[in-house]
Amino acid sequence: MSNNKNVFDNVLQLIGSTPLIKLNRMTADFKGEYFAKVEAFNPGHSSKDRIALHIIEEAERQGILSPGDTIIETTSGNTGFSIAMVSIIKGYECILAVSSKSSADKIDMLKSMGAKVYVCPAHVNADDPRSYYQVAKRLHDEIKGSIYINQYFNQLNIDAHYNTTGPEIWEQTEGQITHLVACSGTGGTISGIAKYLKEQNPDVKIIGVDAYGSVLKKYHETREFDDKEIYPYRIEGLGKNLIPTATDFDSIDKFVKVTDEESAHTAREISNTEGIFVGYTSGAAMQAVKQLNEEGEFKETDKVVVVFPDHGSRYMSKVYSDKWMQDQGFFDSKNEVHTTIEYIK
Repeated sequence: MSNNKNVFDNVLQLIGSTPLIKLNRMTADFKGEYFAKVEAFNPGHSSKDRIALHIIEEAERQGILSPGDTIIETTSGNTGFSIAMVSIIKGYECILAVSSKSSADKIDMLKSMGAKVYVCPAHVNADDPRSYYQVAKRLHDEIKGSIYINQYFNQLNIDAHYNTTGPEIWEQTEGQITHLVACSGTGGTISGIAKYLKEQNPDVKIIGVDAYGSVLKKYHETREFDDKEIYPYRIEGLGKNLIPTATDFDSIDKFVKVTDEESAHTAREISNTEGIFVGYTSGAAMQAVKQLNEEGEFKETDKVVVVFPDHGSRYMSKVYSDKWMQDQGFFDSKNEVHTTIEYIK
């Protein structure tokens, strides 16, 4: 059985080696070729499987984790799901501090994976005792035999993508990639991939995607933290109200900001044109590609890879809910609702 490449000892062996899929309809009028690194093909349906497995196994190698210990983390949902999945297989308890901005779908999925979930208010300062950062730290202090993953300030977050995602993209494009476009939240994904790609070819352009209401783009340009940039926004897992040390700003060439509304519509457009069912953050990444194309960033000979980090099933109560879209004011004359459901009585 072990010689059969399609038989696995457990679900964790499916992490990584995700496909690169050519985008056709959405980019038909764009200059260059476009490929999506579709991380929803990981067993936990997001790129966060990679860091969850790498960080936990490194803690095991260092003797920090023992059977029955508790793993604690802050998460917008995807990292939490991945940690819960790894914890089940490896026999750890899992406690997650989650932002209230996370979709109800994500929170229900975390509970389904056996995690204990603390839902914390999203729009408070990072040092507020109610923030998910501070709640996780408090729980770590209170619970003996626990480790705090702390993905925002963990070098292993970068290492996971340097070791896996970066080499995969380089090999899949046969070294011909010219641009990488990826969202930046913790920054681990874009930084790890960027470090590897720049080592192979320093001319590969690394473009980060940020949200309006986040501090990352201005910090990249000025190296100054400006809290006046901070205001509430809806996209999950993108942007920050603090500066994560898991972001290597020197490896990123530029940042592009995207809006909540356009990112939501673009997520739906990807699903309806390319047949790839993606999440809100993937919509944000593709929205950045659209804006860059309009700005004349790309040439006919370019090969652009955009990271789609998440799966649409996590957003059924948000971007794929017509009611939620209407409640946000995201439907107008340009983007009317065209329902395809008819109930036969």
